Amino acid sequence: MKAIGYAAKHSFSSLKPYEFERNEPLENEVQIQIAYCGVCHSDVHQVKNEWKNTIYPCLPGHEIIGRVQKIGSKVTKFKVGDRVGVGCMVDSCHVCDSCKDGLEQYCESEVGFLATYNSNQHKPSKERHTYGGYSDSIVVREDFLLRIPANLNDAAAAPLLCAGVTTYSPLRHWKVGPGSKVGVIGLGGLGHIAVKIAKALGAQVTVITTSKDKTEAALKLGATGVIYSDSDSEMDENANSLDFILSTIPQPHDANIYFPLLKRDGVLTIVGCIAPLKAPLDLSKILIDRKSLGTSLIGGIAETQEVLDFCSEHNIVSDIEIIPIDEINEAFEKIDKGEISFRYVIDMASLKPKAN
Repeated sequence: MKAIGYAAKHSFSSLKPYEFERNEPLENEVQIQIAYCGVCHSDVHQVKNEWKNTIYPCLPGHEIIGRVQKIGSKVTKFKVGDRVGVGCMVDSCHVCDSCKDGLEQYCESEVGFLATYNSNQHKPSKERHTYGGYSDSIVVREDFLLRIPANLNDAAAAPLLCAGVTTYSPLRHWKVGPGSKVGVIGLGGLGHIAVKIAKALGAQVTVITTSKDKTEAALKLGATGVIYSDSDSEMDENANSLDFILSTIPQPHDANIYFPLLKRDGVLTIVGCIAPLKAPLDLSKILIDRKSLGTSLIGGIAETQEVLDFCSEHNIVSDIEIIPIDEINEAFEKIDKGEISFRYVIDMASLKPKAN
């Protein structure tokens, strides 16, 4: 099946129109016409090969919303015309303990889960590797599809499939709820969703940032306060005040400076950075008060559906700017410079049926 999208052919290339072949859906698979795809900071990292694992051509996109076009003969959960979503994964081994526990993101097979893009296929395929949602269509196993609640706007719901579950999963795992005092480091694509979700869970939320110009936005999102992490006096005044901190910083940074903000038994969890930290972990910052450094990776399929339903119940969507696909390279530049505090979402109706 002919498909079109935008891909990068090497690490110093911009994204350009790209024509390729999608597989026809197998008996347990669904073909989706893509309407919108969110732009994640990890797309920028991946296209530039900053994680040293990129397979080219790299066609990104894992915050996908669309409608079912075609179904395989044994598909029972979806029908043609259904609104559906595709997140960060399109398959896993299904048999390891993590997969059985609904935590496919921690699949214990040799190759791990099959990422929506930039992942080697587990089966014979016309695609040498997976291509993502910066395209007109995608084919996915039905058990890796998500239902989109009726009251969620298509474009604004797209980032929930990554940013939503990436922040929801650790908040739920560490039992954030009424009475919890939560800090969110950073107010970008992940951070602004984290504030909304933590508040809806009943927590008192404080945004931790170096950008004073983000104060108004933080308060509008529901934060009760802001701490400027480059101010020694503010950091001292707020010492031992938080139960849980979620770091959404996408680049290597020094996590040690945030531990004094935690109470005894507090946890700092990193979700935004998949790289070595800027400074080694200083045990003197955490051992005395039994503080912990945690990590979390996206979320399983069941949990992704859970966050979509939770956001539906609480009327939570991402703050977005919709762009045509031919503006994707400019969007990448702004994301890389940290100039935005929302999510770009590509309107796939802007994808023209031609390629270089």
